[in-house]
Amino acid sequence: MLSRVANSIYWMSRYLERAENVARFIEVNLNLSLDMPSEFGEQWAPLVNITGDHAEFSKRYSEPTRENVMHFLTFDRENPNSIFSCVRNARENARSVREIISSEMWEQANRFYLLVKDAATNKAVTKNPHDFYTAVKMASHLFDGITEATMSHGEAWHFLQVGELLERADKTSRILDVKYFILLPDVSSLGTTIDNIQWAALLKSASALEMYRKHFKQINPSKVADFLILNREFPRSVHSCLDRTADSLHAITGSPLDAFSNKAEQRLGRLLGELNYTQIDEIITGGLHDFLDGLQTRLNQIDDGIFETFFALRTVTNGNPHYQTQSQMQ
Repeated sequence: MLSRVANSIYWMSRYLERAENVARFIEVNLNLSLDMPSEFGEQWAPLVNITGDHAEFSKRYSEPTRENVMHFLTFDRENPNSIFSCVRNARENARSVREIISSEMWEQANRFYLLVKDAATNKAVTKNPHDFYTAVKMASHLFDGITEATMSHGEAWHFLQVGELLERADKTSRILDVKYFILLPDVSSLGTTIDNIQWAALLKSASALEMYRKHFKQINPSKVADFLILNREFPRSVHSCLDRTADSLHAITGSPLDAFSNKAEQRLGRLLGELNYTQIDEIITGGLHDFLDGLQTRLNQIDDGIFETFFALRTVTNGNPHYQTQSQMQ
């Protein structure tokens, strides 16, 4: 497969998954605004902090109000990580590989783009924000379902899986990290009803509340972290995403699961090995935010390894390889 085609498929799925997860970020606060007592107010700055786009936000917005943050993350065309930008870029990537994907996938990518574009014009999100963000998630799920049912599960499909699952692992860790930035009224509120409401809002945003309750019943911070990071059966947990990423990566290269033939497989295998033998108590003791910060860095390194292995145009100078950059980077 041409590296250009593989790159477009990989980023098409990453962009669509990213758009869905930005909608999930915003739902954290929408859920909190419904569940929290009104005297505690709303906190929108954490959503900008967690996406890592604080500097970009500060250039054009005076303060992190509900209206500013929702516009920045949803419709801002200058923000490369807004829902609008992600869906637009995914559609362009889908257009460039129409001969590889099914016509149903292309049509759904196009419908998804028109959904967001129309909402930006009509400001539908301000009238019914829950309905709009639910529609974004459903459009992404529908694309996944169509892909599963209409695309051959060959090399191109595995590149699509790798992009989607790496993005999902990263964003699940960031949804969990939102709790680090959301402030409680005071330290004595730890473990109280307010604290539990915030953890429940995070689980809802990852579509994990019902499955969590089947495992653990009551809300407990360390168990929430355990479920979203280390659970191997829940499809949005970090561990589950990385397990399936490894399966697809090795299916592409043909190397055994217990070996590696490139940097991406080596870095992913090492991270999975550590997660296999890590307990949640160790993560909590070392600091959950620090762990998630390090995890996101390592996921970026795996993405770099995929770029160097499969997509980069390689030149050699004095025996040392150099990689030409491409436009689709995080």
